[in-house]
Amino acid sequence: MKKTLSIGLAAFVFALSTFPAIAASTIPASALHSGDLIRGTSLSGVYFYGEDGLRYVFPNDKTYFTWYSNFNSVKWLSDADLATIQIGGNVTYKPGVKMVKINSDPKVYAVGSGGTIRAVASEAVAKSLYGATWNKQIDDVPDGFFSNYKMGSLIELASQYSVSAEKADATNINADKNLKTPTVISIGATAYSPSTTTIESGTAVRFVNTSSTSQSASEFDSIWGTGTLKPGEHFTRYFKQKGTWTFYSKFVPQITMTGAIIVK
Repeated sequence: MKKTLSIGLAAFVFALSTFPAIAASTIPASALHSGDLIRGTSLSGVYFYGEDGLRYVFPNDKTYFTWYSNFNSVKWLSDADLATIQIGGNVTYKPGVKMVKINSDPKVYAVGSGGTIRAVASEAVAKSLYGATWNKQIDDVPDGFFSNYKMGSLIELASQYSVSAEKADATNINADKNLKTPTVISIGATAYSPSTTTIESGTAVRFVNTSSTSQSASEFDSIWGTGTLKPGEHFTRYFKQKGTWTFYSKFVPQITMTGAIIVK
């Protein structure tokens, strides 16, 4: 049985306490672009605005500083505008920058793309990858955020993981998370447009209420739904399971208004 490297480290949880507390000015949500760093006026949480139109949370300072060296490019929104941007999930460590571990698991992990973590088999492998100071290049991830990562294969040889290649491939958070512009389905007064949409697995779909009354897109077996969308509101969901999803509006007779998403 292969043994993986394990050491004892203390765990610390940080808020983004080093962020400036005073806003110069705010911008409207309509002025945002993919890749922007954003925050509201009341709380100090900083988010990444993704290509899919969702905002992604930096769990703590350590995660943030694997991607950015300062807060100079963060844009301020009103709290009301920030609340209109749906949360897509948490940002994970930039691949290659640091190794990670948690208190409840003695193993040390190297971080790969998309939040994939790979246990490092030995001190010798860790030293080959990160040099003589390898043991100072490990961060504790709070247990509550460890579920943001997915387990990859064991690194038994240094040749199985390249620190420089991992860093180079992670050009930004959009690339790391494979975020893409969502497919849009408009919800009108009496019809979805388009009524049938074919997408690849892993595609995000944005439902936008373009009518003048409340609407929804509710899957027939109640597996998912947008909830009530007021005029102008929207909801985004990723579709990973292949098959055909049919949906209807709870505010219009089903015989009048149904739609379908075909996931290939």
